[in-house]
Amino acid sequence: MTTSSPVVVGEADLALSDVLDVVAGRPLALSNDPAVIARLEAGARAVAEHVARGEEIYGVTTGFGDSCENRVPGDAAGALQRNLVRYHGCGVGPVLPDDAALAVLVVRLATLARGLSGVRPVLLRTLEALVRHRILPRIPWYGSVGASGDLTPLSYVAAALCGERTVTFEGREVPAAEALAACGIEPLVLAPKEGLALMNGTSVMTALGILAWDRARRLLRWATAITALCADALTSNRRHFDPRLDAAKPHPGQRKVAAWLREDLGFDPAAGDPRKRLQDRYSIRCAPHVLGVLSDAVDLTERILTVELNSANDNPLVDPDTGDVLSGGNFYGGHVAFAMDGLKTAVANAAGLLDRQMALLCGAATNNGLPANLVAPGADAAARHGFKAMQITASALCAEAMKNTMPASVFSRSTECHNQDIVSMGTHAAHDCLRVLDAAEPVAAVVTLAACQGIDLREDAAPGPGSRRLHAAVRAEIPMVTADRPQDADIVRLLDLYRSGRLPVGAPA
Repeated sequence: MTTSSPVVVGEADLALSDVLDVVAGRPLALSNDPAVIARLEAGARAVAEHVARGEEIYGVTTGFGDSCENRVPGDAAGALQRNLVRYHGCGVGPVLPDDAALAVLVVRLATLARGLSGVRPVLLRTLEALVRHRILPRIPWYGSVGASGDLTPLSYVAAALCGERTVTFEGREVPAAEALAACGIEPLVLAPKEGLALMNGTSVMTALGILAWDRARRLLRWATAITALCADALTSNRRHFDPRLDAAKPHPGQRKVAAWLREDLGFDPAAGDPRKRLQDRYSIRCAPHVLGVLSDAVDLTERILTVELNSANDNPLVDPDTGDVLSGGNFYGGHVAFAMDGLKTAVANAAGLLDRQMALLCGAATNNGLPANLVAPGADAAARHGFKAMQITASALCAEAMKNTMPASVFSRSTECHNQDIVSMGTHAAHDCLRVLDAAEPVAAVVTLAACQGIDLREDAAPGPGSRRLHAAVRAEIPMVTADRPQDADIVRLLDLYRSGRLPVGAPA
């Protein structure tokens, strides 16, 4: 990201791409618009006035969750917020990667900037400073049930703002107080409601969901390019992608994928077709229908996450215009859970499609005249096995992806003295989606390598323009397999090309 114009938070809704841009290096700035600051100040002032009058406000002058009937005196309201942050410091597992932790900060800043959380501008300025200096809370993987939001994971954000626990700063784990001091940032002293406002929301599942959405939409385009490459290697019937077919069943995703395939294959309805079969097997012929589901899931996920990103999702909310305090359930992550459960299933099905294409390429009975296991010709060909083990690896990865598709949202657990008696499991669903992507992307790499081998071995190959570009880019870095060799480094190299944007697979839309 080279642009220097900042992503401004607090004035207009953010797009998911804005969060990704900040993660990639684009600067971020909290709006200086007087109206935005005044709205924040009004909400914080309303909270302070309610406390001064001794009024009952959930999580401010009462205990939390099932302890909401416990009254807390106003002079203990600050201690209540500190204690909330501290006793939720019980996350478990590996910490989120740096890009995920940074995305969490951006997403939480966006929701608090709505001006409905009753927090002071100084809190948002301190959060902005963490983003600017890349002071990243070390957020453990496990601890959230997705309602009341991501309480335990977000406690690590709140603790970092207060100079407590540890953070990642300049590539090292350091005490948060040390990182704040190095950047000239005063540790935040929480005012009434500010600990709860920081923690009671869906920002971890939303941030992880945004990263998963971005990876899924890029994988969609790659899987389409791979399908075209496989179709060319197998001399498949290009008329399976005739625009009249997808016009007759006009799901937007199906039509998009079919159009990409026509582009990659150089589809010409007037041209002859080098097909070997009248009708190809489903993993080629039905590719627009399988990948079209992923395309539509990507679009649905974008809509849901955009709403969540630009929502006030803590509890209670404070109306800055009237000072009213509104208790509700905006922290519930059901929409994110639904989107992530659907997206991970569509990604796993895309991996399954590619795995079946791999089987077609390797099987002598299904690859339309290519050598079994894509073994290159030579005097010792009988002693070689080519892509046999690569096909096993693809299937193993595919199984890994598929076993993580059990919908997390149906595993609600009654927690916290049955106050949180139904929860979303949205963060579990987002984690699962990232795991599925971690398995699916190497499947795509394996099948790309196999399809390139198939093009090499097809003497009469006439690949389309997309396939030619992709094949040339792979061969510029990774040679054809002419003798059995370990291919693990080839997979890693191809994934690096893909993740760095150097693999010409077309831009996601």
